[in-house]
Amino acid sequence: MTVKKISILGCGWLGLPLGRFLCGEGFAVKGSTTSDAKLTRLKEAGIEPFKIVVGEALEGDIASFLDSDILMLDIPPGRGDTVVEHHVGQISLLIDALADSPVRYVLFVSSTSVYPAAGREVVEHDAEDPEAADSLAGRALLYAEEMLRSESSFSTTVVRFGGLIGPGRNPAEFIQRMTEIANPAQPVNFIHLDDCIGIIASIIRQGEWDEVFNACAPLHPTRSEVYAAAAESHGLAALPEEQCSSTHFKIVNSGKLVTKLGYKFLHPDPLAMARGSN
Repeated sequence: MTVKKISILGCGWLGLPLGRFLCGEGFAVKGSTTSDAKLTRLKEAGIEPFKIVVGEALEGDIASFLDSDILMLDIPPGRGDTVVEHHVGQISLLIDALADSPVRYVLFVSSTSVYPAAGREVVEHDAEDPEAADSLAGRALLYAEEMLRSESSFSTTVVRFGGLIGPGRNPAEFIQRMTEIANPAQPVNFIHLDDCIGIIASIIRQGEWDEVFNACAPLHPTRSEVYAAAAESHGLAALPEEQCSSTHFKIVNSGKLVTKLGYKFLHPDPLAMARGSN
């Protein structure tokens, strides 16, 4: 099957630049936002804009939006005590809508928060129990993954991104909102926006469906090292470090992604990301 049309549900920090990139690759891209003000931004990027809200019901022209070959689903679970129930409800609504659409492939943006912080390296099959996830959001995402992957009317590939770095999300900006560095010895699992886009584009080009991929930079310096590098390169005062020794961490292994897709990271080192401007 030749993929020509792609719909991106959630054109935010990742979805908008991804949509712009895919337009440049020759795809017809539809993109959604929940804000009237952002519709013009999508159009200026070459993306056909839709206002779609996924709440207690689906609001907007969902049938036209889902008239595509691929749906990229990038709606974070949110926060609060009811995040699991709310996100599961959102995914249920979308699955029902997908059943009446021509979409045959779904690319679901998930997170490494689906893994327990067990003090060791984790690979894709280590996220099997939603109740063991690192957070309520992680639990919600793992339930969503399972729901989508169990459907037979479309094929789903899941990409579990680590901490997102790029424009507006640099450790130098994070550090200015912090009073101390918590868990300084904890290894980081970061990924740059450029690699997020490159990985998604590689999955689409190669048609790697019915897969689950971790997506984090291959190097994992500590939080102390990353924030020290950010402070030094941006002329900021170093922060005090919380004194603790904890096994509450994970090192996310993205070797499957490298092997299966032949992907080479554009930004393999979080220390270089911390020193950069974006």
